[in-house]
Amino acid sequence: MGLELRQQLKLTQQLVMTPQLQQAIKLLQLSRLELVETIQQELLENPFLEELDADVVDTAPSTDTLDDYEPAHADPESRADEDLMRTADWENYLGEFSSVTKQSLGRELEVPEEGLSFEARLTSKPNLDGHLSWQMRLSNFSDRDLCIGEIIIGNLDSRGYLQATPDEICEQLPPETTPADVESVIRRIQRLDPIGVAARTVQECLLVQIEALHYDRDPILVSLVREHLEDLEKHRYKPLTKKFRISMEDLKEYLDVIQSLEPMPGAHFSSSDPQFVSPDVFVHKLGQDFIIVLNEDGFPRLQLNSFYVENIQAKNSTEKEYFQNKVRSAEWLMKSLYQRQRTLYKVMESIVRFQREFFEHGVTKLKPLILKEVAEDIGMHESTVSRITTSKYVATPHGIYELKFFFNSALDLDDGTQVGSESVKALIKQLINEENPKKPLSDEQIGEILKQKLEVNIARRTVAKYRTAMSIESSSKRKQVF
Repeated sequence: MGLELRQQLKLTQQLVMTPQLQQAIKLLQLSRLELVETIQQELLENPFLEELDADVVDTAPSTDTLDDYEPAHADPESRADEDLMRTADWENYLGEFSSVTKQSLGRELEVPEEGLSFEARLTSKPNLDGHLSWQMRLSNFSDRDLCIGEIIIGNLDSRGYLQATPDEICEQLPPETTPADVESVIRRIQRLDPIGVAARTVQECLLVQIEALHYDRDPILVSLVREHLEDLEKHRYKPLTKKFRISMEDLKEYLDVIQSLEPMPGAHFSSSDPQFVSPDVFVHKLGQDFIIVLNEDGFPRLQLNSFYVENIQAKNSTEKEYFQNKVRSAEWLMKSLYQRQRTLYKVMESIVRFQREFFEHGVTKLKPLILKEVAEDIGMHESTVSRITTSKYVATPHGIYELKFFFNSALDLDDGTQVGSESVKALIKQLINEENPKKPLSDEQIGEILKQKLEVNIARRTVAKYRTAMSIESSSKRKQVF
């Protein structure tokens, strides 16, 4: 068979992920904080993009005047889209997706802080290392002990426990330092505030506190802490009363003393700050309807830079290409932001339709829901719904929830209908909160109650799985003897 060259015409279809499309997809899954950071970064890098002052009327010129380098528009669907690409005014176009404006919900109160300098508004959070170092320098620690103490403090974890042995600490000190020297400094640090810090075990931490409170004269209390903490944790009380020949009332007094101690002395100095969530959407009840309001606070209002649009001139093909790319990037960013907000509104609107009983009555009325149902309802792809519900939060009449919270699996009921797994979890938690602490409900009993109340077929192991997922202990550990 001979080889030959042929020309052939072939028509194929393929999906090409342009940079602009990638940017639009990326914006969908960003949280509010990440989105604001992305916009600010684009404002720094793109000279054709600027933030519109709140007091400035929209007077952005048409990009049609840029004949010098003929910027390419991103397929505008209508004149309204063209105007939007030139100026992304959140407060103007959000009205298209909300029947309640920002002004109708009230304005933030402005409290003047006259007389305070910038430095006067700053403060530092105390940390465990600094607190202990400060106390050592106010005590009669020698220079050598201070050096040892700094190494010890540097090996404390967030709970205040020492994570290094005396031998390991000696390796970081001069050769003449012995483990006995280190142990001596450890004991002194353990008596500083908070008492029990630098302990190696929970038993050691509690025993140091017992000694400081002069409770160490009671051998039963010392023995309970040193040898029987696990028995106390697992509520094995009767063997302890027999061993120490005490009554249950006496044992309860010992338990009260132990529970008054601090097993994690360094936790109060933890450097971890609480994470605050700023909702992306607000859902308010107005009469018999629910109003959806997008949270646009903190979002810059964008427009093309009028100075560059009117005055800049391309001197060569390189500059012309650069100008085209930057204008196209600015337009795509503004249109992508618009599409992101529009998609978020439509998804939230669909969730409210599917989960209306939740918004009316709370978590116990949450229905089973999957991404496909919302995607079909709003005419979008499942992946789009998945991205727009990632790291997004909604403020509802019953609290703040992540959008993914509303998508949950289903459990079958006896009548053929279904109930959402989150509703079942909420009922399990409610039953446990209302149980008699001296006679806690077992997983099997909870399953029977759910079957009677909801007519839901739920196995004991499923109850145990949901209970564990909510970090709720078993009935044996929840039981209170006293």
